[in-house]
Amino acid sequence: MAKPIISVENLSKSYRLGQKEDAHSSFRDALANAAKAPFRRFRELSGYGNEEDLFWALKDVSFEVNPGEVVGIIGRNGAGKSTLLKILSRITEPSGGRAVLRGRVASLLEVGTGFHPDLTGRENIYLNGSILGMKKTEIDRKFDEIVAFAEVEKFLDTPVKRYSSGMYVRLAFAVAAHLEPEILIVDEVLAVGDAEFQKKCLGKMQEVAEGKGRTVLFVSHNLSAIRTLSNRAIYMKYGAMNSIGPVEEIATQYCQEQQRDATSRHIEFAQPMHHQKFVLRAATVVDLESQPSDRAQPLRSGSPLAIRVFFDAHESMQCIELQVELRDTQGTLVASFHTFLTEDAPAVGKGKYSWTCEIRELWLAEGDYFVSITAKDMCKTCDDKPSCLKFTIEGSRFNRFTRSVGQKYGTLCVPQTWQLDPIASNI
Repeated sequence: MAKPIISVENLSKSYRLGQKEDAHSSFRDALANAAKAPFRRFRELSGYGNEEDLFWALKDVSFEVNPGEVVGIIGRNGAGKSTLLKILSRITEPSGGRAVLRGRVASLLEVGTGFHPDLTGRENIYLNGSILGMKKTEIDRKFDEIVAFAEVEKFLDTPVKRYSSGMYVRLAFAVAAHLEPEILIVDEVLAVGDAEFQKKCLGKMQEVAEGKGRTVLFVSHNLSAIRTLSNRAIYMKYGAMNSIGPVEEIATQYCQEQQRDATSRHIEFAQPMHHQKFVLRAATVVDLESQPSDRAQPLRSGSPLAIRVFFDAHESMQCIELQVELRDTQGTLVASFHTFLTEDAPAVGKGKYSWTCEIRELWLAEGDYFVSITAKDMCKTCDDKPSCLKFTIEGSRFNRFTRSVGQKYGTLCVPQTWQLDPIASNI
C-alpha cells in the first residue's frame, strides 16, 4: 500500500503573547539574543512568561492525505488554517509534532508569495520557479502557458510592484499551478480577483487534481468551491482539528454550527484584546417598511431592507472594502453585495463609521437566511464575521408564490405574470 503523501502527527504551534516570532537572524542578532538569554531565563524562573502567556495557534493536529486527493480546510478566522499551511510549506517551524511531505511542494499562501517587487514579471517567473526547485529548461517549457494564464503579456517586463493586486495574484497562481508540483498548497486565492479569474483558478485546480493526479490542499471560505473540488474536508476550530471526513458531511456540519450562533437581525461583536487597525463593531438588518427597533418580526419577500455595518478604524486606511453575503440554511450563496461594485474603495481616517447597503427589493422564498460580513484593506481580509446575522422571510408583497418555494424551485423569487392566449389553428 502506498504511503500517504502528507503525514501530520500531533502538530502544534504556540506563540508567546506580546512577543514577535523569531525571524531568520543575522550574526549580530544572534549575539544580541545570547546577551539577552540570562534575562529571559530569570523571567522564566521568576514565574514570568509561563504557560498562561502562550497562545496555541495549533494543538495536536493529526491527519493523512493520500496521493491525488483534494482536501479542503474550513473554519472561522483564527481557527489555525493558515498556520497549518505555513508549517506544511516550511515557512513556520512547529512547536511540537511533525509533518512529512513526500513530494515537491508549491505554495500560494498570500498574494505574490515569493515575488520580489523590484523585479519584472518575467524575472519573477524564473525566480519563483527556482525557489520551487525547477530547472531553467522546465520553466522555459512552461513559460508561455504561465503568461497566457496570468494575462499579463503587456506588462511582462514591468516591475511587479506596479501591478494591480489582481495582476499580482494571477501571476503568482499561474506560476504555482503550472510548474508541476506533486503537492499544491493554496490559501484563500479565490478571495482575490474577479469572477472570471476565480473560475479559471477553480478549473486549473480541478485539472491539477483530476487530470494530473496531484494532491491539492487548500483553505477557502467559499463552501461551494470546497464542495466542488474536494474529496474530503478538514474542519478546524480553535487551533484543533474538530473533524475530518467526506466533504459534504463536514461542510454541512460547519454550516450548521456557524448558523447556530446567529439568532437575530442585530449583533454587537466582542472586541479583540490586541490592537487591530480595523474592527467590526456591530451589524444589523433593518426592515425599511417597519420600525427600526422591531427586529424580531419576519421580513416580507420583495420588501426594501438595509444592512448596516458599524466599524472602528484605529489607523488611517488607504483602501477599505466591505462584502456582505446572504446564504440559505444549506450554506448556498444566495446573493452578495460589494462596496466596490458601486464606488471606488475609499480611504478612511481614524474614527468610527457606519456603512449602509440599501436593497430596494429582495425577492426571496420563505425561510431563514444568514448574513456574513467581510472587510478588506488593500484586497487583504482585515476582519471577517461569517453567518453573524439571521433573518426570516415570510409571505410576499405580490402573491403566495414564496411559500415553500425554497426547497423545490430555488431561493430566488422573481415577480411574474402568465397569460394564456388562444391561437389560430392555421398558425
